[in-house]
Amino acid sequence: MNRALRYVPEAKGNEMYFLDDRLKDLSDQDAADFANIYRSRRRDPNIILITTLLGFVVVAGVQRFLTNNIGLGILYLFTAGLCFIGTIVDAINYENIAFDYNIRVAEETLHIIKS
Repeated sequence: MNRALRYVPEAKGNEMYFLDDRLKDLSDQDAADFANIYRSRRRDPNIILITTLLGFVVVAGVQRFLTNNIGLGILYLFTAGLCFIGTIVDAINYENIAFDYNIRVAEETLHIIKS
């Protein structure tokens, strides 16, 4: 877990283990390049939680737009977060939403680095 902590110190829990597994085979330069790209694209779970909670007062679905779930974002937007049920579920699962998005970003970034 040392490499992931060195290159992406803001990652926590499952994300840290996932990144450590992906970074173990990269050279130091590739790991630094990966970290620069990944850190600029990743979503912090706290931002996902804040935008989800804003769905109760302002506009629902912003968290889904941030994580490139455009279809769900539009659905939440027009149905008030599926009558707030979807927004409540997202508020409970905000860490999983961010982690799933960050996995996709990490895989895309690794593909860029390796090609």
